[in-house]
Amino acid sequence: MRTFRKEYPLHIMLIPGVILTLIYSYGPMAGLVMAFQNFEPLSGFFKSEWVGWGNFTYVFHLPDFKQVFWNTILISIFKIALFLLVPLILALLLNEVTKRWFSRLVQSTIFLPFFLSWTVLGGIVIEIFSLNGPVNSLLSFLGLKEIMFMLDNGWFRGIIIGSDVWKSMGYNMIVMLAAITGINGTLYEAAEVDGAGRWKQMLHITLPGMLPMLILLGVLSLGNILNAGFEQILIMYNPTVYEGADIIDTFVYRLGLFSQQFGPAAAVGLFKSVISLGLVSIAYYAAYKYNNYRIF
Repeated sequence: MRTFRKEYPLHIMLIPGVILTLIYSYGPMAGLVMAFQNFEPLSGFFKSEWVGWGNFTYVFHLPDFKQVFWNTILISIFKIALFLLVPLILALLLNEVTKRWFSRLVQSTIFLPFFLSWTVLGGIVIEIFSLNGPVNSLLSFLGLKEIMFMLDNGWFRGIIIGSDVWKSMGYNMIVMLAAITGINGTLYEAAEVDGAGRWKQMLHITLPGMLPMLILLGVLSLGNILNAGFEQILIMYNPTVYEGADIIDTFVYRLGLFSQQFGPAAAVGLFKSVISLGLVSIAYYAAYKYNNYRIF
């Protein structure tokens, strides 16, 4: 009680945040009951027909569900892999630049897309790869056939992955540069005395020094493997590329809001949430076990 009396102003300051969290984060979880009902908005939660696991059975037997699930996994894996690889290469290259003004200019330029929303970046990407955009104008100038990038499943999936990497690589690069600056400088001096060049120093000092951060970023990314980028894909895709770009989140969006199948949409959302919870739990346990990272 003595400790509580000293800290009660801090507890009072927490109350608004706790209330907002309960209302907007925990309150809506009551709607998960729709996953087990033939939900009708006019009937509400209490009068809608209870169907048990019927919605899950219905969704899992939909012809599109397997493709949607595969798209989500495939796009997420590529995003997570490039999420680590591209910023790592950029950070290693910038670490070798001796001109500080040039290094800062490159960092600022690469970091800029991170501050823009997908509403803006999506429009830019669509214009770049449209039939009359600069990419097709260049192909036409070179005497090559124009490509309908935004209507081709093969090309569109690559554009989704590439544009996401373009947006996020600046932030991840800064994180990795911070990890490099944390490496003891005397290690480089000792390596130089021993005759190690810049390449050897990078292989035997920089990369091992960054390894804990790389492991942490990789492990924490595991929890997002079913989040393939709802906002990005919703803004950029169209019915022509559903086969290659439709993911779980956009599938739920169309199933619930357009088809008004609220029960099946809630079932898919609950399915994704349970899998994500398991992956996040595994990710944080692995981060604690191998990198001594913990939240609590």
